[in-house]
This record gives sequence, structure tokens and C-alpha cells, in this order.
Amino acid sequence: MTQSPSLSEATSCVASHCELGEGPGWNANTNEVRWMNILASELHHAAADGSRHRITALARKTSYAALTTEGDYLLVAEHQLSRFDPTTGELADFLPFETNHSPATRSNDARVDTHGSLWLSSMGLNAEAGAGSLYRLHRGQLTRLMSGLSIPNALCFSPDGRYAYFSDTTTGQVMRWMLDADGWPLSAAGRYEAPEVWADLRESGGNPDGAIIDSEGHMWIALWGAGRVARLDHEGREVAHVTLPVSQPSCPLLGGESLDILYITTAYEGMPLSTSQAESTQNGNLFACDLSAAGIKGLAEPLLILG
Repeated sequence: MTQSPSLSEATSCVASHCELGEGPGWNANTNEVRWMNILASELHHAAADGSRHRITALARKTSYAALTTEGDYLLVAEHQLSRFDPTTGELADFLPFETNHSPATRSNDARVDTHGSLWLSSMGLNAEAGAGSLYRLHRGQLTRLMSGLSIPNALCFSPDGRYAYFSDTTTGQVMRWMLDADGWPLSAAGRYEAPEVWADLRESGGNPDGAIIDSEGHMWIALWGAGRVARLDHEGREVAHVTLPVSQPSCPLLGGESLDILYITTAYEGMPLSTSQAESTQNGNLFACDLSAAGIKGLAEPLLILG
């Protein structure tokens, strides 16, 4: 297993007990963190300190809520992208998503890029090999960038917008894709150029899951099964980490008023726990760790431009 300095241990911030917590985001206007419980079709919100936790039941398994320039959310869910007003609860279908795909799929990871476009992925409901795809939603138009993926994860972008990163979790590697001036993968002869292997995490003790980029351009990536979130430098080498008292971190977020609190969603999916047993543990909770002493800060979350 890769050894690196431990910056701290994250502690439970919200006892959310998510079977599959995912997709955290920070809303600077309301000073709230949001995240999803995918398998339970729930949207969670809480204040920066974990207080005022509330849960909104959704109609579909939803993996991400992208904050738009108009102040509402675009929900990324199985078979459908929808507009959702968190104030009124109004929901409106926006665009179908893999409605006729076989085997059946659901949405997985998603992230807004530096151009205000949404990258989103799908995977098989039972994680079938090669059933997933990677897409980009640009100004309301959905384009498939890649297919044949199993568990697409770790979507994030370099601060200068030159690179997109992603992982097919089953490979244990993080890929890097060079982008053009409009945020599309570079292409030649009508085809996208292949991404390159940027980080090899097969000896990390866990599987690469959700990821973000901090203000220094370093990646923070959840290592599912390893109970830690690793910080990778510009060459993809692990240089530090934060530990958790649970084994399945799913996605990090740098939020808080100064963007220096590391929030981490977790899960108890796949564990031999009943619902009552899961609720007596910290598995599935939202965790937090103050990184201000280390001088680490995040980047402001780009808003999704739909028109």
C-alpha cells in the first residue's frame, strides 16, 4: 500500500446513514453542503457544521444535483435529467438519459467543468462490465464521449480547463484527457484521441471513486475500501491523505465558507449489514475534516449553463 503523510482523521459530521452516499456539492449562496443517497433516491442538505440536516425524497435514483446559473438544480438520475427547484419542490423533465439501454443502467458520477458544461456517466444497475458510458451536456445538448466503461468515476478538471480526469474504478487507474479550448476532448480524423493513464492506484489498498481538484491543481480521490482520501500531485503521485473510521469513502468535496473543509460521503453498500445495524454505525455518514491548518483550499463550484 502507498504510504503518505496523514493530515488528519475525518469525523462524522451528519448521521445520514446513506446506503450509497455520493455526489457532494457546495452552495456558496446558502452556505450548505448537499449530497445524494443514490439507492434510496434522496437529496440531502446540511449547514457547514452539519446542522439543519434535511432530506428530500426524489422520484428516481439520482447521483448528482448540479447547481445551475438560474439557481435551481439539474438532477442526474436513471433514465432522466430533470430541473428541480429546491425551494418549491417543483420538478420538470429536461432530457431523457439512456432510456433504451440494455442492460439497464443508472447515472453515476457527474461534475460541471470550467466551461459550465456537465460531464456525467452511467453504469449497469448491477455494475455489468462495459455497460457504462461517459457524456458531456453542453448548452442543453448531450454528447456521448466514451462507451464500454464499467464504473465511471473521479470526474474532475484541471483549474485551467486543459484536462479532464476520470476513472473506470475496476481498472484501479485514473485517466487524463487533454481538452480543446471549448472543453471537448482533442480529436483527429473525426475521432476523440485516447486518454492517457495519469495515476495508477492499484497498490493503494482501495479502488478509485469520486474525486475533486483543489486550488493548487492537486487531486483528492476517495479510495473505496481503504478508508482514506488521497491527495495526488500533478504527476499523479500520492503525497498526503486523510483517514476515516469507515472503509467506504465515495466522494470528497472542499467546501465551507473558506473552501477549506474536506467533506466526504460514505456508504454501506455491499456490507453484510441490516438497515438497523447500519444505522448503529458511522457507515454512510457525511464526514468532515478542517484542512485550514494545512493551507489547503478548494475551488468555487462552476455553475451549469443550460442555454
